[in-house]
Amino acid sequence: MNKTWWKEAVVYQIYPRSFQDSNGDGIGDLNGIRQRLDYLKLLGIDVIWLSPICKSPNDDNGYDISDYQDIMSEFGTMEDFDHLLRDAHERGIRILLDLVVNHTSDEHSWFLESRRSRENPYRDYYIWREGKEDGSCPNNWGSCFSGSAWEYDRDTKMYYLHLFSKKQPDLNWENPRVRDEVFDMMDWWCRKGIDGFRMDVISMISKDPALPDGEVTNGLYGDFTPYSVHGPKVHDYLKEMNRRVLSKYDLMTVGETAGVTIEEAKRYAGEGEEELNMVFHFEHVDSSGEFGKWTDQKTELRTLKGILSKWQTELENSAWNSLYWDNHDQPRAVSRFGNDREEYRELSAKMLATCLHMMKGTPYIYQGEELSMTNYPFEDMTQFKDIESINAYKELVGEGHVTHESMMDYLRFKSRDNARTPMQWNDKEQAGFTSGTPWLSVNPNYKEINAARQIDDPESVFSYYKKLIALRKKHDVIVYGTYQLILPEDSHIFAFVRTLEKEQVLVLCNFTDQEVKADIPEVFNLETSECFIQNYKDREYLAQGILRPYEALALYWKEQ
Repeated sequence: MNKTWWKEAVVYQIYPRSFQDSNGDGIGDLNGIRQRLDYLKLLGIDVIWLSPICKSPNDDNGYDISDYQDIMSEFGTMEDFDHLLRDAHERGIRILLDLVVNHTSDEHSWFLESRRSRENPYRDYYIWREGKEDGSCPNNWGSCFSGSAWEYDRDTKMYYLHLFSKKQPDLNWENPRVRDEVFDMMDWWCRKGIDGFRMDVISMISKDPALPDGEVTNGLYGDFTPYSVHGPKVHDYLKEMNRRVLSKYDLMTVGETAGVTIEEAKRYAGEGEEELNMVFHFEHVDSSGEFGKWTDQKTELRTLKGILSKWQTELENSAWNSLYWDNHDQPRAVSRFGNDREEYRELSAKMLATCLHMMKGTPYIYQGEELSMTNYPFEDMTQFKDIESINAYKELVGEGHVTHESMMDYLRFKSRDNARTPMQWNDKEQAGFTSGTPWLSVNPNYKEINAARQIDDPESVFSYYKKLIALRKKHDVIVYGTYQLILPEDSHIFAFVRTLEKEQVLVLCNFTDQEVKADIPEVFNLETSECFIQNYKDREYLAQGILRPYEALALYWKEQ
């Protein structure tokens, strides 16, 4: 075993805009996070991943950065960040920053210079191309946020590439000056004392220079993926980044790598590859419906556990897994993978937590997940702030591809705004998030679901997460043990065994609202094994080989 602190850590993702407002402007901020550090210490997490805090005009909620070495004014100042870093470190909590370097804001000084003229020294910091002979876009690529991936600049009469919003022009990593700027900036933050980076869409920084047309898969635009994801030089760039910056510090690094395969993951995060510590894959949260991610259908359990088990077993002894159910770009876990009806919400939230935290890899908790926060009951489009959701509605409904009613169902199930509603701290006005008007509405269920109600309740979802985190710190088998899926064809139960030398842990999770028969390996009989954790108060039914609705437990056995 190659033991490291980041393998043993539990990460808590904070979306600063929605975590805690300290000054009454309705927007979460750095001083608000400082006020809640003791809460995170109580939970037991080791690392905070901060979604972007750098200066930004907020076209994409901070993922459009206009100055990498300044703080978004709504969040505070650099002095506030320094105090947050100090206060977190005093509590033994590390800070992971979001690194957004596939693109900048169109208000970044580099881009303002780049678009001044074709001869400007910064012109080649971005990807500019002439239009086709008829004046149309250089190719048929569609943006991730709907519409073309190209924007025409009338002053210089050329197009620039933006794989996301038109206010997020893609950087040209082919230019060594761009890499110098990025690496110098990263080193500046490391010298400040941060503990690592989560790297936004890092698999997209290298493009095929030919920029060919993509296959039209949805009748609208071509797919840029084969030419812009895991591009020809992405590993060269990351090895250079590692050599020039990452290897000089004791950091945790995780790459967001949409569309990554097992083999690619081994290149990004393999032992000895000298690139990253781990990557986020999206196979278990991706939907492949007629309209891409826009669906209201849950993933079938056999498919889900097949995907997760593949990543568990095929990265064994090669690379490290990142474990997550949700994040700032995904809907709430309990609404998507569990059951957010009141009778099953807490049970299924605990079940999902058991399943994830007992797997091999570094677990990530998204703010509010530890309280079983749910999706928001959106009723109309005026309630949305997310550019992806708004653009998708305009395109799919506006052009007659889906009905308003169907699209609202899709958005209630999958919109990113489900994850971005304010953190629910208590049952007071605006859930204790702000004394003002929140930037995004608080979920109306905050009186029932909030931190104040759960912190001192030993049976709460919060307390359950505390137990899971404490178990991980106590037992190496949970961190480093091998993984074996059992009952692979069962459509109700997700079951697996973790093994480390003479120790084994059996994990049983019922993903349904039905009682189901569970074939338990003989070695894990209730008399000779210890129950690490369970979400029901007794194991009466298990003695009969039955799992109750959303029942989950982990049984520990050690060979004598």
